[in-house]
Amino acid sequence: MSDRVPLTSELVEAICSRVDASPLPKEDRSIIKAVLRDYLLVGQTFIEKSHTIQKLLRMLFGAKTEKAVTLIPDRRTKPKGEKPAPRGHGRNGAQSYTAGRKVTVSHDVLKSGDVCPGCHKGKVYPTPPGVTVRITGDAPLTATHFECEKLRCNLCGEVFTAALPDDAGSQKYDATAGAMIALLKYGTGVPFNRLETLQDALGIPLPASTQWDIVERNAKPAHPAYKELIRQAAQGEIVHLDDTTMKILLAINEREGRSGTFTTGVLSVNGGRKIALFFTGHKHAGENLTDLLAKRHTGLPPPIQMCDALSRNMPKELATIMANCLSHGRRNFVDVLQSFPEECRYVIELLAKVYEQDAKAKEEKMTVAERLAYHQAQSAPLMEELHTWMTAQFDEKKVEPNSGLGKAFTYMLKHWEPLTLFLRVEGAPLDNNVCEQALKMAIMHRKNSLFYRTLHGAYIGDLFMSLIHTCRLAKVNPLHYLVALQKYSHEVFKNPQEWLPWNYETAAAGSLH
Repeated sequence: MSDRVPLTSELVEAICSRVDASPLPKEDRSIIKAVLRDYLLVGQTFIEKSHTIQKLLRMLFGAKTEKAVTLIPDRRTKPKGEKPAPRGHGRNGAQSYTAGRKVTVSHDVLKSGDVCPGCHKGKVYPTPPGVTVRITGDAPLTATHFECEKLRCNLCGEVFTAALPDDAGSQKYDATAGAMIALLKYGTGVPFNRLETLQDALGIPLPASTQWDIVERNAKPAHPAYKELIRQAAQGEIVHLDDTTMKILLAINEREGRSGTFTTGVLSVNGGRKIALFFTGHKHAGENLTDLLAKRHTGLPPPIQMCDALSRNMPKELATIMANCLSHGRRNFVDVLQSFPEECRYVIELLAKVYEQDAKAKEEKMTVAERLAYHQAQSAPLMEELHTWMTAQFDEKKVEPNSGLGKAFTYMLKHWEPLTLFLRVEGAPLDNNVCEQALKMAIMHRKNSLFYRTLHGAYIGDLFMSLIHTCRLAKVNPLHYLVALQKYSHEVFKNPQEWLPWNYETAAAGSLH
């Protein structure tokens, strides 16, 4: 089909008019016109089906990348003035291993203040140590056998047993075990059955049912922190949201009116902090956002809501400042790039310039007011040029409205105002990529574990996913945080606002004094 002649409906009708005016017999004219119209229909259908198949393949296997340099090969040439790639081997340096065990090794001969064995005149004093890292392997969960000595009287038969050391604890599965299971299951997508197989092979059995009991028990002390995250997320200035399907076995067809179940991902930006939340159940993203914003303090201005243009993302009764994802609009052109290379290249390259301006604003750490002024000066002319060009394509009948390209134009023009909110409102983001990245945690769980069994199990998953991903956004060790919530559960219950990923270390240090 690569050598097929491109036709538009206007061109076909013009040819049909000339055929009607020709001296050909009536039956021949009818056949020629029918062939032309069928040819146009088949061509349009082929293009639409090709786009549908490409979308299906992307849904099944994922898109490798949608970067302009990959989509448009000749953009790979390095622009003038671009900084060279940093030199290095690409491996992690010693400073990257922040959670590793540290062992201090003293010099076997010298100590501070000794005479230098090199020059025999000066004295040696401490300098920054040389660091060498060694990596060892072990099971995700290990076991320690405490063999307590027993002594038995040979006369009366009484047995005296050595007491367990203080660090043995009172529980078979301590806080670190529960935190590790939750992190593996809900933070990295390792199903209970898979972890059971691994642990059994390494000689430390841990049945899937036991894992669930541990996770469910450890969710209780973490619950106050999760609720506090929800409360603070409701006060955010920007709220990103998106949802994806999620199967819950015992929830299928249990509710009248809607049998489907979904996981909504919410990423709220509050005072510069990012809070990730997950909600799984029958509700769509807009309904979950309505519930979240119901906890918003009275008197706060409406937040900026960033999402795609689906109607189910719109909250009911509560006002938000709507912003639509520019990446979604761009993706429509990526899907039809092979069929309309020139037009799609124009759009993709123009939007690339807008993203370059936004990247520069982040690099220079502009304030929200400076960023808005910068976009109005640099990006507004580019977006106006795009709007004028797309409108002209329709007015001059250069694009078929029902084609893949025409639908891409229609989406952009129909949602132009929310797509360009970043040109009018301070702090408005360009796209919803941060939320889509967060939602990958739920998608990873769906790909590996396939489903939740109950709504209660889904709630436990939402709780741990929210805590774990918020830790990652705050660059905090999620294992240490989950352990702290178990260890200081009474303090967490009393003052959950002091036990969030960005301040729990201070609260834990205060509890030790």
